[in-house]
Amino acid sequence: MSWLCTSVVVLKEQLLHHHLKIRAAIMTGSEISHVLKEGELEKRSDNLLQLWKRKTCVLTTDSLNIYTDNQKKNKSKELKLQSIKKVDCVERTGKFVYFTIVTTDNKEIDFRCSGEENCWNAVITMALIDFQNRKAILDFKTRQESENTSLGQQERCKARAP
Repeated sequence: MSWLCTSVVVLKEQLLHHHLKIRAAIMTGSEISHVLKEGELEKRSDNLLQLWKRKTCVLTTDSLNIYTDNQKKNKSKELKLQSIKKVDCVERTGKFVYFTIVTTDNKEIDFRCSGEENCWNAVITMALIDFQNRKAILDFKTRQESENTSLGQQERCKARAP
């Protein structure tokens, strides 16, 4: 009988975990349309010449979308915030602010923007911190709900045991 209770507990935990993943995906999906910043940013090319190319960019609550055209029809790259480790090497020289986005697989992508007050590097950094905070809260709630469900199931199994 105890193996049955253990199996039920494990199955319910798996269902709860799956439910919370779906809820997290829905939460993230509903926030995708929230634009934090939109405009031009220059990206250094990966080729041998490493030329700076002007790109139209849109930063949302979960990604930095980089387009090859002003009409935002041709997306060349989407950097999900979950794949960004940090914004690094911020340097102001003359009219530009230079910064590097480091991804979780340690790829470095160089950008520069005009030295405006609300520069891209600051907005991306704040979006990354906000994303990491939301993820930490969701992870905590998931763990807490999983523990509560598990404890409740164990109590019910103990109450049924002879």
